[in-house]
Amino acid sequence: MSNLIARFVKDESGATAIEYGLIAALIALAIMVGAGSLGNALNAKFDKIASKVNGVN
Repeated sequence: MSNLIARFVKDESGATAIEYGLIAALIALAIMVGAGSLGNALNAKFDKIASKVNGVN
């Protein structure tokens, strides 16, 4: 039984895949936050343009 536990503790075969998965998740989160921020900024800019265009009429 102790041999099985020792072998389990030393086994790192899935560690790299988990690390790459975590990195991909963090990158995806950063992209989503950035896209949301960019969308809000563009929405504000287009609202400003629309109000100026409507003010001309």
